[in-house]
Amino acid sequence: MPNDSNLLSTIPVGQLGIIALNSCTNLGERVDSYLSRWRAARNNVEKSTIAFNGYEKDSYLVKSVCPRFGSGEAKGELLESVRGKDLYLLVDITNYNITYNLYGHECPMSPDDHYADLKRVIAACGGKARKITVIMPFLYESRQHKRSSRESLDCALCLQELVSLGVDNIITFDAHDPRVQNAIPLHGFENIRPTYQFLKALLLTTHDLELDKDHLMVISPDEGAMNRAIYFANILGVDVGMFYKRRDYSTVVNGRNPIVAHEFLGDSVEGKDVIIIDDMIASGESMIDVAKQLKARKAKRVFCVCTFGLFTSGLGVFDKAKADGIIEKVITTNLTYQSPELLSRDWHITADMSKYIALLIDHLNHDASISDILDPNDRIQDRVNEYRNKHTIRENY
Repeated sequence: MPNDSNLLSTIPVGQLGIIALNSCTNLGERVDSYLSRWRAARNNVEKSTIAFNGYEKDSYLVKSVCPRFGSGEAKGELLESVRGKDLYLLVDITNYNITYNLYGHECPMSPDDHYADLKRVIAACGGKARKITVIMPFLYESRQHKRSSRESLDCALCLQELVSLGVDNIITFDAHDPRVQNAIPLHGFENIRPTYQFLKALLLTTHDLELDKDHLMVISPDEGAMNRAIYFANILGVDVGMFYKRRDYSTVVNGRNPIVAHEFLGDSVEGKDVIIIDDMIASGESMIDVAKQLKARKAKRVFCVCTFGLFTSGLGVFDKAKADGIIEKVITTNLTYQSPELLSRDWHITADMSKYIALLIDHLNHDASISDILDPNDRIQDRVNEYRNKHTIRENY
């Protein structure tokens, strides 16, 4: 149970409601479980007053559906009242495991479909909710965050559209470029990095790491990931290195310029464990190529850490890399859909984000500050010191 001192000094104005869209039901149920247990165990003499009406419940999930017609068109529908509630909508726009019927064909839902369903559910609220917060871990169209020529600026359009629909706050994780929030400068936008959960998952499953600069190094696979690599390296007190991607800008393959070579900038990795940290694994080719480059430079073990494990080209390339000794482990969060095949792999570790999201929702519903939650440095240092002393850490912390 989290420290409640700052929560008990404020009263939730609106009753809590969580709408987990079909793409995010598993994560939503885990978040809901944490919240119901915390609030039932919370000692507050005022809980029986009218100000706390509806505060303690078995579940805060609000049922919603998006039924479709045979033509593929859909509508959003709420199955219970949301009047006066603080609503938190969870959506995973990358969940390809959900299908719908289109003229007799089963079609997997695309990010466009999930985003459209999100708008439908917001529209179904009809302006009756007190406040609407959208929790979209993988920000819709986040890789189309800037305009280079005559292109659509989809991510900025998405944010402005959500705000126009009545959304008060948007919470996302590890946005490809958080500067896209400049599209909605007068509204709430939180970009959160799951650094603490990465470290916890790594230390819980690897008991022979040496957390010093002589035995460990953090690697950025490209210049875009350098900030998160520097932060991760600083909290561990180790050195950082970077690969520079040389691309062929005269060719476009699958919507991007192919990588010609990786150039390494940094100290020697010989004999060291290395952690490659990035925001996402798409096909995985770039990550595996970086791992191969590090092994060629005589790195000891390679740990791949990514917020979003999309694995758009399947798991075969990582199975082969594990069999060939190229990678040791791959850590991804459960913020996006994880297939049963992925969860069965011995090289994969899940960094669970449900408790963290529940903590954010709990504080926001109380109108309490989330500054301490967004800065996990103290918690990280506690876990690092615990690991250095015992080579293990407590799981439930």
